[in-house]
Amino acid sequence: MLRKLTQDIATMTRRRWLAATAGLALGFALSPAFAADDTIKVGILHSLSGTMAISETTLKDVMLMLIDEQNKKGGVLGKKLEAVVVDPASNWPLFAEKARELITKDKVAVVFGCWTSVSRKSVLPVFKELNNILFYPVQYEGEESERNVFYTGAAPNQQAIPAVDYLMKEEKVKRWVLEGTDYVYPRTTNKILEAYLKSKGVAADDIMINYTPFGFSDWQTEVSKIKAFGSAGKKTAVVSTINGDANVPFYKELGNQGIKATDIPVVAFSVGEEELAGIDTKPLVGHLAAWNYFESIKTPANEKFIKEWHAFTKNDKRTTNDPMEAHYIGFNMWVKAVEKVKSTDPDKVIDALPGIEVPNLTGGTAKMLPNHHITKPVFIGEIKANGQFDVVFKTKDLVPGDAWSKELEGSKDLIGDWVGKKCGNYNVKTNKCLGSGT
Repeated sequence: MLRKLTQDIATMTRRRWLAATAGLALGFALSPAFAADDTIKVGILHSLSGTMAISETTLKDVMLMLIDEQNKKGGVLGKKLEAVVVDPASNWPLFAEKARELITKDKVAVVFGCWTSVSRKSVLPVFKELNNILFYPVQYEGEESERNVFYTGAAPNQQAIPAVDYLMKEEKVKRWVLEGTDYVYPRTTNKILEAYLKSKGVAADDIMINYTPFGFSDWQTEVSKIKAFGSAGKKTAVVSTINGDANVPFYKELGNQGIKATDIPVVAFSVGEEELAGIDTKPLVGHLAAWNYFESIKTPANEKFIKEWHAFTKNDKRTTNDPMEAHYIGFNMWVKAVEKVKSTDPDKVIDALPGIEVPNLTGGTAKMLPNHHITKPVFIGEIKANGQFDVVFKTKDLVPGDAWSKELEGSKDLIGDWVGKKCGNYNVKTNKCLGSGT
């Protein structure tokens, strides 16, 4: 009897210990989930490998800096922001897969990402289906206004058109080489530019258009064609929509063939301080780039941003660039909208963002427009030997981004308006919404 009682007590003690340790283990297992309830997850969708890593890695880094700084201010809505970084590896279908993973698995409240238009086009159906928010920070071809996307990079009227106008007026350019990487952004931008040039009286024979693949490196033949095209006795310029690491051998070959900016100036839309870092810029001196921000612009806000960037990266040689400023603007707009509606609910934040204003880094204010594009200044800079830019042109006023190009027949009557019309492609002539925003 006594022995049985002792055995029962021992069994009960064992069970209680097992139950207690199981509960403790369960508590440890659940603690990350409970911790996650106290954070707001922010997705970062940028290529950290492959041909676009040269441009996109810095955008991942600046997002980590912005999130870190916001957390030091107390986070958002009293919660800490948690960065969730993925690498779509310059693989366009993988962008969609990683976007879905961020939204469904990681439960992010917003995503900051993409560079190329083909990567953005890849993820659009995912953001629409799952009703999440993408902030897209890079200049692009326009012809799009999606409810779930906020375009903080330049539309063609905020970069490409002003650059061509500058070359016509200041450089007296008469012949044009439209040189691009073979995907949607260069092809659509060049379609717009070709129509614009012809509307200004440029003959078809004075426009040469050429495309090369991503990562293209054998530029000798292509640059020879440019040199020959520019030898016809008319001032010639190259409008470059070459993207990613193909820019390095392109500019090197220009130097190899002795093409100077005084002979055939190149104006680039995808070459900034980051792309110039670490390469010999001497042959590039005097060539141009059109952006909405340059590191060399002296304002208190920009100087503070650069100082914080150097401190965060622990590297005084790390440059800043235009898409970084776009993320700076987009992130601050998102924070302001979330705090305005006191929620990260996508529908509430999407409705709150139009009309939001935040400072840019060049001394002005960026405003989110009903078409989900923003207001921007336009700068044209000359490449200097140190890899920085000397600003040679600035628009007098901020330029509102046009979602749809006035140069294209099928687009000139369209507007994006997610406030009044609740439509991304509203035809102002027929007063009809043409379905999807794309």
